[in-house]
Amino acid sequence: MANLAQFEAYSDLPPLPDYQTVLQPHLLPPIPDKLLTLILPIAAYWGLSMLFHWIDTKDYFPQYRLHTPAEVSSRNKASRWEVVRDVVIQQVVQTAVGWLLGMTEPDDLMGKEAYDIAVWARRVRIAQRALPGLLRLVGVDAAGIAKDLNGSHPVLAGAFMGGRYTTLQISSGLAEHAPGYAAWEKTVASAMYWYVVPALQYGIAILVVDTWQYFFHRAMHMNKWMYNTIHSRHHRLYVPYAYGALYNHPVEGFLLDTLGASVAYKLAGMNTRQGMWFFTGSTLKTVDDHCGYALPWDPLQHLTSNNAGYHDVHHQTWGIKTNFSQPFFTFWDRFLGTVWTGGDVSARYEKAKIAAQRKVDQENEKTTITHSNIADSATADPRPYQDDKMNASDLLSLPSEDQQPIPPPGKADLQAAGSRQQVLDDPKDGGRPVLIQEAAEEKEARSLLNRSGRRRTASSLSQTDSLKGWKDRVTGGMHGRVGAILGMESNR
Repeated sequence: MANLAQFEAYSDLPPLPDYQTVLQPHLLPPIPDKLLTLILPIAAYWGLSMLFHWIDTKDYFPQYRLHTPAEVSSRNKASRWEVVRDVVIQQVVQTAVGWLLGMTEPDDLMGKEAYDIAVWARRVRIAQRALPGLLRLVGVDAAGIAKDLNGSHPVLAGAFMGGRYTTLQISSGLAEHAPGYAAWEKTVASAMYWYVVPALQYGIAILVVDTWQYFFHRAMHMNKWMYNTIHSRHHRLYVPYAYGALYNHPVEGFLLDTLGASVAYKLAGMNTRQGMWFFTGSTLKTVDDHCGYALPWDPLQHLTSNNAGYHDVHHQTWGIKTNFSQPFFTFWDRFLGTVWTGGDVSARYEKAKIAAQRKVDQENEKTTITHSNIADSATADPRPYQDDKMNASDLLSLPSEDQQPIPPPGKADLQAAGSRQQVLDDPKDGGRPVLIQEAAEEKEARSLLNRSGRRRTASSLSQTDSLKGWKDRVTGGMHGRVGAILGMESNR
């Protein structure tokens, strides 16, 4: 009897349409979508990383830097080569796992969309069956309301009757007149299929990957052996930069990033193309979180509070056991009390930058960028440059002000003369304009150094003035309060 009653309750539902599936065309033919899913995250990683690296080298936005260039060279313990090597290793492993994951997934099909939307419309219709009973619980006569509305608003009357729309009919091969769906039911069904369900899938994937990353990441900081053996490699970068985002121990790279994203993809029930965008978006977010800039027009840094400034705290010696959340949201940090609570940390950032710049300058006193000592010029054997200045006849017609910088007397003077003469001897890619431009840039650079106080010696300054000089040198490009950059409130 119960089965018969259930059959009668659903017998007036519109029939589901027939469908025939075909393979979905590739997004970028002839590259298969599964292969593109492996390629795009790597392309996104290096593409965005090189954009930030280009900004670094050109120094386009120094006012938005979280750290000075001096800190990158002095504080980080891993060379650029080591970073690139380990990132490539992780991406090779990532590609291999992705290929195996793709083998477990069916090819994406199309042609079933109308059927799936009809299934959602049927669910909407079935859900309406409960409306009369719910209204009855609060003393509302649904049948009476439906009777009053039937003449003027038949669709609304049908909803009050539990989804029984007597005026909606469609032609069907199963019957001469079969019930149809209301326009609003079709709209809701389409929205569920095209927007709500995919949004829920992405939400589930984000929740899973954030949870996975938080607890494994935190465990690697809490367990001394795991930190010293595995995770400490990532923290060789005290000053993060974009392409160091995936600089990890191979075990960590597999466990946290590759496996975590794969589990999230599977649990969310995504198809290949959804996974493509999820993996690529996660990669872009991870790179942006390590970029070293607080850019006010970067959308990735404003979608959530987990951004470059937030994660940068985790890379500092005083915040390394806080702000574990990655890569999307910070709810686990806030829920479990591991978010940094130090408030405005601008003074600490200033100390770090000042110390880093001082270390660079102290090292430069021992070993210069050119790995040479200016005093050697006077005592070094002039060979093989002993005749270069005499043979540099074209330099005689070039004013001394266009021969900058001025080398010290001795061998360096001979080397400079021979080098400049070689530039003058190259009319295609050299010539006088190159030397004139170099001289102008040298004069401008010296002027900037003079204004920033670089030429002042420590003995001529008081301790307070000296500190101010250091601060001016390293923070001239910064703007505002670092607390604001980090998204911290001073009263926290």
